[in-house]
Amino acid sequence: MKTTFLFALALITSVIRIQYQNGMKAKAPVQGKEILLIGTMHTVPKIVKRSYKPMLRFAKKYNPQAIYVESPMPNDSISWKYLKKGWSKGYQKFYKLSDSLQQSFQFDLLKFNAILKKTYSEISHKELDYMINCFGYKRDNGNYELYSYIKKHGIYGAKSPTRHEDGDLTFKLALDLNIKKLYNMDDQRTNKEYHKAWKGCAREGRHNGDNKINQTMNKKEYNTAILPAIFRKLGKHTNKRKSLIRLHKLASFTYVKNTTKNCVLGQQYWNERNLRMSINIGEQVLASTHKRNMVIVGASHVIGLEKYLKKKYPSIKIILMNDYVF
Repeated sequence: MKTTFLFALALITSVIRIQYQNGMKAKAPVQGKEILLIGTMHTVPKIVKRSYKPMLRFAKKYNPQAIYVESPMPNDSISWKYLKKGWSKGYQKFYKLSDSLQQSFQFDLLKFNAILKKTYSEISHKELDYMINCFGYKRDNGNYELYSYIKKHGIYGAKSPTRHEDGDLTFKLALDLNIKKLYNMDDQRTNKEYHKAWKGCAREGRHNGDNKINQTMNKKEYNTAILPAIFRKLGKHTNKRKSLIRLHKLASFTYVKNTTKNCVLGQQYWNERNLRMSINIGEQVLASTHKRNMVIVGASHVIGLEKYLKKKYPSIKIILMNDYVF
């Protein structure tokens, strides 16, 4: 009887142990990839010049392994065909420089990769100039701007606020974390058509009430940002879902009550750009080994990027800045 009892006890204990081990395996955390979206204000007024400081503290705490920036992809020939004579004087100048370097600069991949392995403090002035030329040669605007910033301000960044997301957030974050290469993700191939549709939509909205809706929304966005801006919480306010949705509606023309040709075209171009940007981000994230990825982008894009990234890349966790919990 005693032997039977001991056998049954051993059997039950064995079963419980197996179930426990299986349960532990099932509950083991899956270390997947995630993308944190931070919406920026681009250039802020002088009166709130330190608005990016709290956002930088947040970004450092998140500690991303990769930073994605709103700069054209180097191999996006369609965007660069437009940008070489497009809206931005800076892009025009960069394209001309890049074109010249591709004709004259001797790019050495081994030397380039060797410098990338160094810390910022180990890179000499001569090597810094070499890297600036390398990124210009590769038509990599995001990293060309980063290394040009370092040459101008040093490895600790600008002492005074630049009032822009690059100088006050992106580049300082990269320097602090010793991230040597940023990831470009922008797409501007239909930017000309989008701005044309924007002007057309404004024309069409003069007499049908849509422009008044636009003005009311802009006024509300401005008024609700005043107090947060005073208390250095403009970045947090901008990244509230209500603010992001309002900015998305303004940029995508989805605020209009009337269906007009140019407003419909503007919405189409905006959505298509966000879709292509999402693909640029998602494909690079999947191809890399980085798990914590941060996208620093104009706030108007965040809702669109969130939508398309979730739809096209369900295996990647998409998080908004204000939703992230440490």
